Amino acid sequence: MKNMRVVVHCMVANEERFIWYALNSVLPFVDKIMVWDTGSSDHTLEIVGKIKSEKIELKRLSAVDAESHTRTRDLMLKATDRSKYDWLLILDGDEVWPSTIFQRMLEETRLKSPDAVVVRTVNFVGDIYHKEPESAGHYRFGEKVGHYNLRLINLKLPNLHVSGPHGQQGYYSGKNLLQLIPTDRLLILDNIYYFHATHLDRSPFDQKTTKRSFKKKFELGERVDSATLPEIFFNHPNEIGNVTQRYGIEYWLIALVQTLPRRLKRIFLTSREGY
Repeated sequence: MKNMRVVVHCMVANEERFIWYALNSVLPFVDKIMVWDTGSSDHTLEIVGKIKSEKIELKRLSAVDAESHTRTRDLMLKATDRSKYDWLLILDGDEVWPSTIFQRMLEETRLKSPDAVVVRTVNFVGDIYHKEPESAGHYRFGEKVGHYNLRLINLKLPNLHVSGPHGQQGYYSGKNLLQLIPTDRLLILDNIYYFHATHLDRSPFDQKTTKRSFKKKFELGERVDSATLPEIFFNHPNEIGNVTQRYGIEYWLIALVQTLPRRLKRIFLTSREGY
C-alpha cells in the first residue's frame, strides 16, 4: 500500500505444517518479515528457507520458556528499525490470511491511521473446514468480546514494548496497554479476519513445544464457508505439506464426547483472557 511500510514479526517454534502458508499469505503486501525461530526441531527452518524472498530475515535462537518468550518479543521490537517502517504486523506461524481481506485491512488502516488495529480470528477445530463457535471467544477490546486479536501496531507510538507472561502478553506504549486504549485510537474491524490453526496439529513436536500440548482441541465445530478460506491453502508446491485433509472418524468420536461439556463450561464458567 502506498505510504504504508509494514514490517512483520513472526516468532516461531515447530511450525512446519502451517509456516509456509502463513508467510506466503502476507509476503506480497509487506516490506519485511522478521522470522525468529526459537529452537525448532522439526522442518520449520528448512521450509522457511524454501521461500526465496529478500523480504524474509531469518534469525535462529535457542529454545525459550514462557518467561523468556516475552523478552524475545520485546527484543524483536528493539531490533526493528522504526525509521524504515510505519506499521508492525504480528503474525504467528499458524496464522493464514486471505489475500483480499489482508489488503482491505491495510487500506482501512492507511485511511484511518489509528494507534492499533484489532481484527477477528477464525479458530479452526478438527480441520480447516470447521471453526470454534463464537461462544468460545473471550478476548475483550473496548466493548467487543469474542474472537478478536491485536494485529497491527503503529510504530510511531512512543516507548513501545511487550510485557506479561506468555499467553497473556500485551503490547504497551509507555504504561498504556494497547488493547485498553480509547476506541477512537483503537480500530476494531469486525469485517476483517484471519484463520488460526492453534487447535490443530502443527508439528510432530507439539508435545515438546512451550504452551503447545494443551492447545489441540477436540470439538464439533461450526462449518467454515469454503469460499472464505485463503486460496493459498489450495495452491502450494508439491514439497509443501497439504493441510486440506478432513478429520477422520477417530477425531469425530472424541469430539462427540467432549463437545457438550465444553459448551456447558462456556455457559456457566467465566473464562479469563489468554491462557
